[in-house]
Amino acid sequence: MKKVRYMVGLIALISLMGVMLLGCTGSKDDIIASKSMNGNSADSTTDAAKGTSDVSENEVSRSYTDYRGHTVDIPTAPQRVIFAGETTGDLLEIGIQPIGALGGSIKDTLYENELTQVEDVGFPINLEKAISLNPDLILVADTDEKAYESLTKIAPTIMFDTFASLDERMIELGDIFGKQQEATDWLIIYNAKAEEIWKQLYEKVLKPGETASVFTYYPGDRLFIMAQAGFPQLLYGKGGMKPTEPIQEVLDAGEGFRQISVEELGKFAGDRIFILNPVDSEAGKSTEELLASPIWKGLPAVKNGHVYRLDINKASSDAFTREYMLNELPKLLGN
Repeated sequence: MKKVRYMVGLIALISLMGVMLLGCTGSKDDIIASKSMNGNSADSTTDAAKGTSDVSENEVSRSYTDYRGHTVDIPTAPQRVIFAGETTGDLLEIGIQPIGALGGSIKDTLYENELTQVEDVGFPINLEKAISLNPDLILVADTDEKAYESLTKIAPTIMFDTFASLDERMIELGDIFGKQQEATDWLIIYNAKAEEIWKQLYEKVLKPGETASVFTYYPGDRLFIMAQAGFPQLLYGKGGMKPTEPIQEVLDAGEGFRQISVEELGKFAGDRIFILNPVDSEAGKSTEELLASPIWKGLPAVKNGHVYRLDINKASSDAFTREYMLNELPKLLGN
């Protein structure tokens, strides 16, 4: 799980296509989650936060413990934030503008133009660039302890779990930035909308118990089944569709994705299949070759016309993109 988180920046985008698929295997060449979303109430999301903090009124800093167990003093009102992860869109939904981010994690995303003051800090993070931005807080998805220690010499640094559910991430960010009410309000509205949309889809389009799977290619003719990262977080969330049993095994293993062979396609394929169109031309060629293969054409979902394609840079799990995809899902499924 070391460099894993960064490659997540590579599938949210890849432009990305490389950058989103960070790996749970610890390899930098791997790509990128979905724990079920909690309920609609503020109470149900509050307990989901993975970090803990201790702050008293009028203090300028406070103690914070991240999900990896690092305890650090962070500012009570961070102003200059570097966010080194693939879910930068989470921050925008609670009114936070980062000053630095992984370049690949924002290029060609739906929210790229919403980032008014962000600078590319490189991948992996260029320490000199990070220093030049004079941050007062750094959030990093990478779990490499050596890299973490280097960043702590620049500014207080938190390891942030971008594979956590949307509810967990938003509540934790609300805590970190003193935006608890904004985060809670956003989740209440989003989850209520998601519940209504899934209800309508099951009334008009979907059948109870239908399974779904998400596939994408990465350069090098590598095929991946997506699990705990990106678009599946929406698909497998509360009220949504079910993963196939083999995909559930990947989810249970805590993996954002897993590389599979074309011959294993039938094992992972659900009643409905979603294909993420990569930005990389080589990966795009691999995708088209797959769609023309006998193995692909023999899948039940393909025969039933239950295949849906969407651009990978519109399939991230961040809050900004999730809200967009929630609106697009009925159109995608033909409702």
